[in-house]
Amino acid sequence: MPEHFDQTALRDEILRAVHERGAGKTVCPSEIARNLAGSDEKVWRLLMQPIRRAAIDLWDEGRVVIKRKGRHVAPADLKGIYRLSLPDGA
Repeated sequence: MPEHFDQTALRDEILRAVHERGAGKTVCPSEIARNLAGSDEKVWRLLMQPIRRAAIDLWDEGRVVIKRKGRHVAPADLKGIYRLSLPDGA
């Protein structure tokens, strides 16, 4: 992971992005990575696994929802492409 992005920075950016998008809308993790690292794919791709870990931590805390194919999914069942959103009623 690029050294200037720690878990706190990743968590903050995830929360900023889902709040900016608003209730009922989702954000792609790659969009979050590009917001942090810019458009160079070699750089932002390095953030994808750390963002997943941060998203799982936020899910554990009830601060974000992880969705796959439009449905809520628990981290244990998370495979492939996913999106993030605010919890219902947030």
